[in-house]
Amino acid sequence: MSAAPRFAFSVPQADTRPLHVLRPDELADFLSGPGKPWAGWLKAAGFDAALGEVRLLPAPDGKGVAGAVAGLGNDAARRRLRFGLAKAVPALPEGDWRLEGNLSTAEAFEAALGWLLSGYRFDRYRPGRKPVPQPRLVCPLGLDPARLLAMAEAEALTRDLINTPAEDLGPDALEAAVEALAKRFKAKVKTVKGAALLKDGFPMIHAVGRASPREPRLIDLHWGKKGPKLTLVGKGVCFDTGGLNIKPSNGMNLMKKDMGGAATVLGLAQMIMELGLKVQLRVLIPAVENVISGNAIKPKDILTSRKGLTVEVNDTDAEGRLILADALAFACEDKPDVLISMATLTGAARVAVGPDLAPYYTDDAAIVAALEAGAVAGCDPVWRLPFHDAYESVIEPGIADLDNAPGYGFAGSVTAALFLRRFVQDTRYLHFDIYGHTPSDQPARPKGGVGQGARAVLGALPAVLGFAEAQ
Repeated sequence: MSAAPRFAFSVPQADTRPLHVLRPDELADFLSGPGKPWAGWLKAAGFDAALGEVRLLPAPDGKGVAGAVAGLGNDAARRRLRFGLAKAVPALPEGDWRLEGNLSTAEAFEAALGWLLSGYRFDRYRPGRKPVPQPRLVCPLGLDPARLLAMAEAEALTRDLINTPAEDLGPDALEAAVEALAKRFKAKVKTVKGAALLKDGFPMIHAVGRASPREPRLIDLHWGKKGPKLTLVGKGVCFDTGGLNIKPSNGMNLMKKDMGGAATVLGLAQMIMELGLKVQLRVLIPAVENVISGNAIKPKDILTSRKGLTVEVNDTDAEGRLILADALAFACEDKPDVLISMATLTGAARVAVGPDLAPYYTDDAAIVAALEAGAVAGCDPVWRLPFHDAYESVIEPGIADLDNAPGYGFAGSVTAALFLRRFVQDTRYLHFDIYGHTPSDQPARPKGGVGQGARAVLGALPAVLGFAEAQ
């Protein structure tokens, strides 16, 4: 993965072309005012300022493009389609552009971030493909270009990792990606792998990953020496066959993305380090492959976790919570001020909220308030689900302390979150059960891997942890 920045804003120049952004109720005034030279053309072209609709404006001599108009749509359209204005970006010719129009700060932020994210390409496996020239945006006044660029670069890292197939992104390659990130920001990384996991007290990480020839491991990154302690834990299942409870073939098709939690916390960590937030950051990634061999864990095996709790394995395809449990227990030993886990954990979460929302769990009202505000500010929608205590008994099988896959038939995401909470103590805790994938092309989000929740968390951190934005 390249550490070189791939996004940039244009420097204002005399030949920067305007992109006039219009609401439907602003169109008439534009056509009778600054857009009068093109009024006939735009009416004939049927332009009505629908969200993301774009028309190029010919130069007076007819030999070029003087600018363009794009629709912002009405309020209902903008609520239904995030980054809708980004639909216009691919239609713009190469060159430097500036936004013109009556945009609020929030609307300008969404437009600028969507513009940057539209420039993402995953061409690793198409080396002969020629780069497509991209239009470049002048950062709108009042916005922080460094923050926007950090968000776009972090999202690109997350997408690259999720999009890379397991052949090229096993636990070893995921460790290499963490090492590269650490080198860039002068962070420290320690990794425990293979048989050393048993020696050092990570039995469930070892149990899940021991069947693979690529050794399971726990990757541990540290950065920052001042400020509150923030620990991020990301599920790093680089491929999930389901183990001996093997998935059907269509269930495996997307399982290269089962390390989406790890990819997302790495994107979040990159933003935190790039922006110099005043925190002591730790990132823990249990990285494994859940595959099949003679020594794979078996249904009804009972594992003893790092915390000492025993777990009956009633489904080897519910492995993510096993590796996260050891990592969460380890994280709590350092007494972080806030602990956040991110994982592509359950299909139940997808059934509940679909692929576009990042469901989360926390009992901390201050985290909820800050996160909801951060989600709006970062154009990164989240949805709270409950740690419902009444379901605690569901995850207790009787033969062991915990059941990794209760046959309850309901609330699968909730019971998984309750399972993880059993391994957390003496810290404020936030858990995300994300999907990490866009099923079809969307504005600024091409089909494939996607980050969820990271920008919302970034926006929430100052309020949650009580620190100033810059080191």
